[in-house]
Amino acid sequence: MKTTKGCTSVALAVAMVLGLGACSGMSKRDANTVMGAGIGALSGSMLTGGSALGTVGGAAVGGVIGNRMGR
Repeated sequence: MKTTKGCTSVALAVAMVLGLGACSGMSKRDANTVMGAGIGALSGSMLTGGSALGTVGGAAVGGVIGNRMGR
């Protein structure tokens, strides 16, 4: 089971990195929001053992922090 969770985390990280290419036309603040949400989702998933609630919660908190840092 641990390999499945590890593969999920790696797949999420790869998707996040590939998705950053879409940030080229965004403002700095928008890019920080997206980056924060991605990092928060990955962190929330890892901290809660892959829980959907932890992933969504991490994305929400990370997005807010990224948005505030973009000011």
